[in-house]
Amino acid sequence: MARSLDGLVLSPVADQAPGQVGTRTRFTYHERDGEIWAEYEGGDVVRGHLLGTREGDRLDFRYVQLKRDGSTSSGHCVSRVAELPGGRVRLEESWEWESQRGSGTSVVEEVRPSGAAQRCGAGPS
Repeated sequence: MARSLDGLVLSPVADQAPGQVGTRTRFTYHERDGEIWAEYEGGDVVRGHLLGTREGDRLDFRYVQLKRDGSTSSGHCVSRVAELPGGRVRLEESWEWESQRGSGTSVVEEVRPSGAAQRCGAGPS
């Protein structure tokens, strides 16, 4: 099992469609006893929250967000936690909107404290 997500900051490795989570979005994760949650913001997202569970390297959570245009949206995501060479964490995600049409896959990776994201891979949560 990959290490805990508690206290980690992650960011998408690619932009999604306009108005969605993108490379300027930052997720701050928390984890305790199989529960996971995060706050996120940046780019077109003013504020977002996710809440769910972790079993081994599998995350299952719901998310809700407020966008700059004043609209809100929500959905469901299942992610696989992986550890990259060098120890950074990567989430490989399959997501689906529940408040609108759309689904897809994305990748988010740990951003090192220096603030410079090292990127590799493909693209919301």
